[in-house]
Amino acid sequence: MRGTEILSYSFANTILAVKLNRSRLAVCLEESIYIHNMRDMKLLHTIRDIPSNRDGLCALSISDENPYLAYPGSTVTGEIQIFDTVNLKPGILIAVHESPLAAMTFDMTGAKIATASNKGTVIRIHSSIDGLCLFEFRRGVRRVATIYSLAFSPDSMYLAASSNTETIHIFRLVNQKEKPPEVASSWMNSFGHMLGGVAYYLPKHTTEVLTQDRAFASVHSQSAGTKTTIAMNM
Repeated sequence: MRGTEILSYSFANTILAVKLNRSRLAVCLEESIYIHNMRDMKLLHTIRDIPSNRDGLCALSISDENPYLAYPGSTVTGEIQIFDTVNLKPGILIAVHESPLAAMTFDMTGAKIATASNKGTVIRIHSSIDGLCLFEFRRGVRRVATIYSLAFSPDSMYLAASSNTETIHIFRLVNQKEKPPEVASSWMNSFGHMLGGVAYYLPKHTTEVLTQDRAFASVHSQSAGTKTTIAMNM
């Protein structure tokens, strides 16, 4: 019957997040994560002694091909620990930001993971398989923000980000080589060549700011300051 309790589990500490897909249920506590089998709710594995995760930050892929769980690998820098929830063993550790993480999410395939740090200015997308940085977007330069939520579109062509500001940013995942001619105007080409020539002499931070892509669209929200969760269907 609907509404009937199937099973109940009690934990010694506060449950901070619960993630699930068709085969796995992940329960995140501050210093441990419990992985259950969705078929019978049997406890399969416990990841213990993880770096203190007071916000319960984690992500679980819905893909059967890349059945990954991700959680912060450090409290000092922005590292992601990937964990294989089928073979129940750790995957790669990816250094994604200099500052601690604030948000993360997998795409539908589980092959890409998007992250933002607690500075909220740069969003990066890495391969969850080999750790390669695939895309880098800049939400802003002057205004530090708290990123609340990240979401891929079903086709993994777009990424949306909501924060404590009034703006929801939407980024397009297109490699420079794949951009149509009208996007790469002659002025931008000239600027790109110029930047390539002087990049060696510029501070690293300045070079990164000039080369990071910006949002191609934005939406103004009426819920500035309110913690939000975003989803995309396009």
